Amino acid sequence: MTPPATALPVEAPQAFLGVARSLTDKLWRDRLDPRGAAQALAIVQRHQLPELLARVLAGRGVDIDAVADFLDPTIRKLLPDPFTVTEMEAAAKRIADGAAKGEKVAIFGDYDVDGATSAALLAWHLRHCGLDPLIHIPDRIFEGYGPNVEAVRGLAAKGATLLVTVDCGTTSIEPLAEAKRLGMSVVVIDHHQAGTELPEVDALVNPNRLDDLSGLGHLAAVGLVLVTLVAVNRELRQRGFWSAEMPEPDLLGMLHHVALGTVADVAPLIGLNRAFVAKGLIAMRRRDHVGHTALMDVARLNGPPEAWHLGFMLGPRINAGGRIGRADLGVRLLLEGDSVEAARIAAELDRLNGERRVIEQAAEAQAEAEALASIGLEDKLGVIVTASEGWHPGVVGLVASRLKEKFSRPAFAIALEPGGIGTGSGRSIAGVDIGKAVRQAVTDGILLKGGGHAMAAGVTLRKEKLAEFRAYLENALAQDVAEARHVNELYIDGAVSARAVTTELAATLNRAGPFGSGNPEAVLALPAHQLVFADEVGQAHLRLRFKSGDGAIVNGIAFRSIGQKLGNALLANRGQQLHVAGSLSVDRYQGVERVQFRVIDVALPDQGPSVIR
Repeated sequence: MTPPATALPVEAPQAFLGVARSLTDKLWRDRLDPRGAAQALAIVQRHQLPELLARVLAGRGVDIDAVADFLDPTIRKLLPDPFTVTEMEAAAKRIADGAAKGEKVAIFGDYDVDGATSAALLAWHLRHCGLDPLIHIPDRIFEGYGPNVEAVRGLAAKGATLLVTVDCGTTSIEPLAEAKRLGMSVVVIDHHQAGTELPEVDALVNPNRLDDLSGLGHLAAVGLVLVTLVAVNRELRQRGFWSAEMPEPDLLGMLHHVALGTVADVAPLIGLNRAFVAKGLIAMRRRDHVGHTALMDVARLNGPPEAWHLGFMLGPRINAGGRIGRADLGVRLLLEGDSVEAARIAAELDRLNGERRVIEQAAEAQAEAEALASIGLEDKLGVIVTASEGWHPGVVGLVASRLKEKFSRPAFAIALEPGGIGTGSGRSIAGVDIGKAVRQAVTDGILLKGGGHAMAAGVTLRKEKLAEFRAYLENALAQDVAEARHVNELYIDGAVSARAVTTELAATLNRAGPFGSGNPEAVLALPAHQLVFADEVGQAHLRLRFKSGDGAIVNGIAFRSIGQKLGNALLANRGQQLHVAGSLSVDRYQGVERVQFRVIDVALPDQGPSVIR
């Protein structure tokens, strides 16, 4: 059928700057097809925005009528009635009962950042209500993920009558059954994928359970805890609980926790999550929370925090306690009111994070060698599964993440214990759901335990089942992986020259943030810029300088590129003209702001694809 004369043709975008194959084997695409370019132009005209910002918004599917709300996401507009979440009403009423009766409440959290921030947020609220809650964060090595029978019995022995699990509990059938047998009420607040069998509890709040239609499945657990506490506040307000002596707590004043847990858990920065993180970053910049301020100081964070700081600088330090130290250190820091004690805890977390890096690097090198041997020259595997005795269980998730990044396919790293049991983590690529595969492997008896999300999962198995698990994953996921990796594309939002790369341009583009999973940073191209300097700095990074045709210079950095395709390409092309792709960041040193170009890919200009190697 012939389309109307007014319709814009829909066609695959051409290779951006003619780069059909970059020096890291990527095809560069213009993020905007003709329809998207027209949308960007309409945004410029309607909202009087800079063209490059309009292109970024159009490239992320922002409708012309939604531009203002996207640039200033507000919780008030995006927060639905909490009762749209299945069993939220029952959860809010039971927690409100605990507050009104002064019950002993036990909080059981996960040992990662999302679990720590969730537990801290709930504990802060219950303390505000006059309660003194028990908090249990399980030891990763000795207890593993989620509630366990012994811990539940210990909390009951301390007098807990209400158990609230945060960032865990959806698959904990027997431990939560034990809690009920011991006379405890149980409320689960979790966001992990759920199967058909759920624990018998008073309320299970999980937007990813099969019978939930709230549309909030993208929330991290800490965001879900905040939504739950909105419902609890409302319930207590209706009961007349709040008074001059006991004022209603300001939940929005605790968005520091929500922002940190959301970014660190790699929850997609869409909808309500974007508002949580945007407003949480503003709260963190006020430096009025003792724990967060101590964490920023020990991480040597110069200037106002941005979303990537939470994921790469603050989150790993909270995580370090749960990975190789005391699991409850993160929660203790976030609940600490004394600045001296907070600084001490933050320093300990920083020290543990340094130890974690050393342990991780050793395991990563071994896992990478094993993966290379398995993949072979034919690049044959769809899923990487590495395992070894002697690996620290606290770093396997990080190792899996590195393998996923290096080999562009799902990867699992498993620490094998002397008793023949292996515990590990998996990380996936877009379009491949490893959480579903892991749950099926549990059902089929291949794994002892397992669960997670589409992009991340945890597993426990017997050593003798390792080969069967490898074969199962390859059979279950190979087709999805092949489709996801079919074309290695890099989407470019626009081209600029070195002279245009300024702190003002970075600030303009940041209006479309916060950036992260689900809302990627703007990727810009520097066309035909000469690489005039390249030198190693820090841990496997390259410090760079590029010069445009008019002589303007832009500083750049390529993180973790030494020994990788990108680093090799840069070092081999010193002095040459290159097309450069990357994102802008502002480096703050001794009070001076400098913009730098974070390089993610390079290509040779004006060459046919046949000679780009």
